[in-house]
Amino acid sequence: MPEPRYARRLPPPEAPTMRRLATPQDIDSVFALYMHEKVVPFLGYDPMPLEDFRAIYRELLGGGSFYVYEHEGRIAGFYRAVRYPGRVQHVACLGTLAVDPAFHGQGIARAMVTEAIDTLKAAGVKRIELFAESDNATALRFYDKLGFEREGTLRKFYKRAGDADYVDEYVMARLFD
Repeated sequence: MPEPRYARRLPPPEAPTMRRLATPQDIDSVFALYMHEKVVPFLGYDPMPLEDFRAIYRELLGGGSFYVYEHEGRIAGFYRAVRYPGRVQHVACLGTLAVDPAFHGQGIARAMVTEAIDTLKAAGVKRIELFAESDNATALRFYDKLGFEREGTLRKFYKRAGDADYVDEYVMARLFD
């Protein structure tokens, strides 16, 4: 039976977006994103071949705190959320954080980091820390909008291969009552 001319078509359902622990099978996607020319300058390692990255990836997985964020059926981003032990167990550190540049401007980073914050807060975290390079203006604006405040500067902390100068690293944090 033909559809009436006045029937309104509903848009197709959006692909689900979800956070999950990374698995060994994610290495190719994580590697491609980590080594992306717009991402790698702001993560902890310089460009390298996949074989060299395997040891780093095993370390990320070994902590049980490295998450991937899927959108539209593919890995759109990742981050690490580590909770400190003992007297500072109320503190977590977000790091190794990146979003695929193909998804920039679509709210993926905000959704991913907001979900991470909400999850940590629900688990009793009262302080979330992160570190950001002083020359990463986009990330600094993003973290400011999410309520993170600069608490200090680690001078000449970061050095990229091929760069003559060192880069300062900002310590940022967001506190909860």
